[in-house]
Amino acid sequence: MSETDNKLPLAQDEYSDAEEFGPDDFTFADNKDIGIDKEYFATSYLKDVWNHFKKNKGSVIGLIIILIIILLAIIAPMVSKYTYDQITLEYQSLPPRIPGLEKLGIFNGYENGVDMYAKAGCKNLYFLFGTDIYGRDIWTRVWTGTRVSLIIALSAVAIDILIGMTYGLVSGYFGGVVDMVMQRIVEIINGVPTLVAVTLLGLILPPGIISVVVALMITGWIGMSRIARAEMLKLKESEFILASRTLGEKNSSIIFREIMPNSFGQLIVMTMFSIPNAIFTEAFLSFVGLGIQPPGASLGALISDGYKSLTVHPHIIASPIIVLALLMLSFNLFADGLRDAFDPNQKQR
Repeated sequence: MSETDNKLPLAQDEYSDAEEFGPDDFTFADNKDIGIDKEYFATSYLKDVWNHFKKNKGSVIGLIIILIIILLAIIAPMVSKYTYDQITLEYQSLPPRIPGLEKLGIFNGYENGVDMYAKAGCKNLYFLFGTDIYGRDIWTRVWTGTRVSLIIALSAVAIDILIGMTYGLVSGYFGGVVDMVMQRIVEIINGVPTLVAVTLLGLILPPGIISVVVALMITGWIGMSRIARAEMLKLKESEFILASRTLGEKNSSIIFREIMPNSFGQLIVMTMFSIPNAIFTEAFLSFVGLGIQPPGASLGALISDGYKSLTVHPHIIASPIIVLALLMLSFNLFADGLRDAFDPNQKQR
């Protein structure tokens, strides 16, 4: 018999001689000291995305800033007593003057120790962002120009969805020769610089919003088409697509009713990322004189005007630059939060 077998009876004897437990020997453990499974209630997909989006504080702040800018762009020009193209030479190049803050010694209308409002004979007036070299109210012009940037942003979204998304989904779905031909077309279009395309459009179309939108229609959708094609290649061999084909579903129905909704999250995220690029494109084109023309107002045109008097009156360029930077940064933060919310890998962390 082994050494282990010799010890078994001894162990049994020890247990048999053990002291019996009484009811007072046990106490209930505090719930804080033990792990208890949580009960999770079923939530909708959109609510689940929103719950994850709220955890990203930067994205929430970006969304709030976007909403504030949109409200100001809609309301500010409507309630202002000045129009964006109203010229008053007596009030030219006035620095910002804000009620309440002037008593603190900031934004009080002084420049180099001189009260410019008293010098211009308008001591009772307030220009929140000051005036430009033509005496136009920069506050009204900035928010009118922001309207243009938001219109360009909406145009970029529409172009991405209608052209880029459709083109990429169709190319990836049919594959083969169709995909090869469509991708070669994309490469040719992408090889044309945007600035060259807009310059050539300027020979046909007058500079303005239309020319900028047409320029975005030429090249702005290519990035979205590639993302949509990649999503299509990933999903088109799935079992639910095979089942739809077996049941005789039409190709158009499979593309737009089966595949597109399953990749809509990623496509929406890419659309949000394309908005800052479209806004920057409009600002750049207006800055070089190929976009919105004077006396029209856009953020790019205002920056171009303020650049000419940067060393003398820096307030003219400061406000449109700040609004443009906030707008682009906020959209980037918002898109980053959407990407994390829609990404299933992020949800498992």
